[in-house]
Amino acid sequence: MIRKEMIAMLLAGGQGSRLGVLTARVAKPAVAFGGKYRIIDFPLSNCINSGIDTVGVLTQYQPLRLNSHIGIGIPWDLDRNNGGVTILPPYEKSDNSEWYTGTANAIFQNMTYMESYHPEYVLILSGDHIYKMDYEVMLDFHKENHADVTIATMPVPIEEASRFGIVIADENKKIQEFEEKPANPRSNLASMGIYIFSWEALKEALYAMKDQSGCDFGKHIIPYCHEKGERLFAYEYNGYWKDVGTLGSYWEANMELIDLIPEFNLYEEYWKIYTKSDIIEPQYLSPDSVVDKSIIGEGTEVYGEVYNSVVGAGVTIGKGTVIRDSIIMKDTQIGENVTINKAIVAENCYIGSGAVLGVGEEAPNKLNASIYSFGLVTIGEDSVVPEGVTIGKNTAISGVTTAEDYPNGILESGEVIIKAGDLV
Repeated sequence: MIRKEMIAMLLAGGQGSRLGVLTARVAKPAVAFGGKYRIIDFPLSNCINSGIDTVGVLTQYQPLRLNSHIGIGIPWDLDRNNGGVTILPPYEKSDNSEWYTGTANAIFQNMTYMESYHPEYVLILSGDHIYKMDYEVMLDFHKENHADVTIATMPVPIEEASRFGIVIADENKKIQEFEEKPANPRSNLASMGIYIFSWEALKEALYAMKDQSGCDFGKHIIPYCHEKGERLFAYEYNGYWKDVGTLGSYWEANMELIDLIPEFNLYEEYWKIYTKSDIIEPQYLSPDSVVDKSIIGEGTEVYGEVYNSVVGAGVTIGKGTVIRDSIIMKDTQIGENVTINKAIVAENCYIGSGAVLGVGEEAPNKLNASIYSFGLVTIGEDSVVPEGVTIGKNTAISGVTTAEDYPNGILESGEVIIKAGDLV
C-alpha cells in the first residue's frame, strides 16, 4: 500500500433532525442544494481541489441516496485503485453490532481503514456544511507550527458564540482553552468541526477515550489532547461558511445563491464544485413563462412564473402557477394556477392545481416550533398535496395527503400533516 501524507474522514451519518420532514427518508448530507448539488458535494469537491485523493465517507442514517450519489466517486475524480472514495457504514463485528455513537467513536471504528494508508495526517470533516476551503493551506499551517492538532476556526458574532465549540488562542494562534458551547463565551473564535490531527496524536487519543459513551471530538478528544499538553492550534478561516442544519439557514443559503452578486459563487473555474449529473435535456421555458432571478435545473419545464427561487432538475411548473422565494427539488410536478410563497418542496412531490402554499399570518408550529419556523411551508419528499387546498405558514406535510386531510380545504398556519410511516 502506498503511503498517503494526508487522508480525509468525512462524517456523513447525521440524521439532521432540525431539517424535519426533509430528512425523514434521507441523510442530511444527501439533501439537495442549489438546484443541482447535494450538500456532501461541497466537502468532497474541497478534498479533490485541495489535492486529497483518499476519502473515507462514514455513513449511518438512511444512507441509500448518499451511497448511490457518491458511487465509486467518478464525478470528483475519486475512482482510484489506490485511495479514492470509500463508503464506511457501521458493520457487524463477530461479538456485537455497533452503531456509531459519536463523531470520534465513528472514526475509532474505522481504525483499520486509516492504518492501511499509513497517513502522517488525518483530516476530519463534516458532511453538512457549505463552503470552499483549501485544506492544503491548513495543512501547511499545521506543519509550520509543529502542531499535534489544528482546529479550523472562524470568527462569529459573540451573541451566537454559545452555539459552537469556542477556542481561546494566544497571539501565535496556540490554543490556550477550548470550551464546548459555553453559556458565557470568552472568545468569538468558533470551531468549524474541521480538524487536522497528526496520526500518532489521533490514534493515541482515540484509544485512550474509546470507552467514553458517545465519544465525540468536541466533548472528549480535543479536551483530552489539550489536557495532555499537546500542541493545539487554531487555523483562522475567513471565507463563506454556512451550517445548513436548520430549515431557516438551509433556505437562506439557497436564496443567497441567486443574489445578483452571490456571496458564494458556485461557478468559479479554479474551484469547481463537482456533482453526479444525470444526462438530461435542457430546460424549457414556454413563451408565456416568466423567470426572474432564479436557478432552473436541467430538464425542467416552466409554463408559469418563477421569482427569486431555486428549482431542481426535471420539475414541471404548470400554466398560471406563480412561485416566489422558494426551493423546489427535482422531479416535483406542480399543477396549474398554483401559488407558492416561501416554501421548501422536497424531491418527487406532486402539488395539485389551484393549491395555495404559504398564506396568512404566522403561528407557532404545534409539532415543533423550533424546527418549523421562519414562515416556511416544508413538504417532505414523495408527498402529494391535493388540488385547491390552502396551506398556511410554519407548516409541514409529509406523505400522500387527500382533500379529507384539510378541514374546509385549509391547513392553518402552524399545523402539520404527517402520514403514518413518515416519522419525523
